[in-house]
Amino acid sequence: MLATPTNEPDVPAGGQEKVLAAPLDAYSRACARLARICMWTSVFGLICLIVAVSLQIFGRHVLNSTPTWAESLALLLVLYVTMLGAAVGVRDAGHIGFESLLDALPPAGQRRLRIVIHLLVLLFGVLMAWNCGVLAESVAAYKIPNLGISNAWKYIPATLSGTLIALFSIEHIIAILRNQKVVPAWR
Repeated sequence: MLATPTNEPDVPAGGQEKVLAAPLDAYSRACARLARICMWTSVFGLICLIVAVSLQIFGRHVLNSTPTWAESLALLLVLYVTMLGAAVGVRDAGHIGFESLLDALPPAGQRRLRIVIHLLVLLFGVLMAWNCGVLAESVAAYKIPNLGISNAWKYIPATLSGTLIALFSIEHIIAILRNQKVVPAWR
């Protein structure tokens, strides 16, 4: 009897899921780690934002001389804090949802609609990352006046957030297909 070689490893029935389980679990752990890093970065950015605004208020009302860079830095920090927070909100399902239609469907329909929703969020994340990256590149030569850094720094958080949203949406789709739930990063 002749055997025909295949490129597929010999995996018993039902074993394919076990082969894929390790990389998918590793992807989920990596997404959770990324989300925690984003949360801690946002917390640090929020502290820096409070310091910058406090310096601005102190300078204006006590010293009668506002630091010129404080407002520009505060605005830049707001972008980073909100964009990273938005990406984590997508991963941890902390965003606003409209569940009425979803709850009215049978379980199979709910599963399909959840996948469609995450595919749309994935598309949004990819488009956001791409277009903000293009925008960052187009304004890279210009400087933020009071900070002296490239204007592209204003668009990097949205590019990063879009990329993270896409990665986290893929994680949700994988979890739905595996009949699992994504564990929030803050737990």
